[in-house]
Amino acid sequence: MSSNLTVEVVSPEKRVWSGEATMVSARTLEGDLGVLPGHAPLLGVLVDGKVSIKVADGSSQEFNIHGGFISVSNDRVSILGEASD
Repeated sequence: MSSNLTVEVVSPEKRVWSGEATMVSARTLEGDLGVLPGHAPLLGVLVDGKVSIKVADGSSQEFNIHGGFISVSNDRVSILGEASD
């Protein structure tokens, strides 16, 4: 099992953020979601709210997401939606 996730936050206009992370937290239609390395594959619909990323260097990133999708597979997390810092 890898110790990090490869994460991309993408809006229709551009790549907002990408990098290595130890955890991603988001809110989906089904409820709050925490993704750690080794997480089972998942495709979810995001609701308006914050996506929090614990970056591998110990810092944190937060994005306000206005709808979209989250995809998790093989320690890769893709967040596709309208994002504003």
